Amino acid sequence: MMEQPGRAYVSSWHMASFAVVHKIPTRLETVRLPAIFQWPETAEVGALAAYGPRFTDTWRQRARIAVKILRGTKPADIPVEQPARFELVINLRAARAIGHEVPPGLVLRADKVIE
Repeated sequence: MMEQPGRAYVSSWHMASFAVVHKIPTRLETVRLPAIFQWPETAEVGALAAYGPRFTDTWRQRARIAVKILRGTKPADIPVEQPARFELVINLRAARAIGHEVPPGLVLRADKVIE
C-alpha cells in the first residue's frame, strides 16, 4: 500500500465525467491537493491547471466527423484528427487557496491565467 499520501491529482478522464467536474477541484481544495486536468474548462471552475483542447472544440470536431458519415463517407476513409489547438490554463486563485506557488515561467507560458 501507499507509504506516503498523494501529493497531486492528475486527471485524464472521459468527457462524460464533465458534468461532475466542478465538484472535484472543490473537494481537492479541502485537502490542499493540487489538481491538473485535461480540459481547460476545469481550471476555470477551480482546478490548479489544465492542458489540452477545449471541450467545445472537441465536440465540434466530432460533429464534423458525424456529418461526413451522414453524408455517406465510410468511417474507414475518414482520417484520424487531432485537436488543432491545445491550451494551458493556470488558476492562481486555486494555487493561493491550497498554498501552492506556481513557477513564474509556467505562468508566462500559459494561454490563460486566472487571477
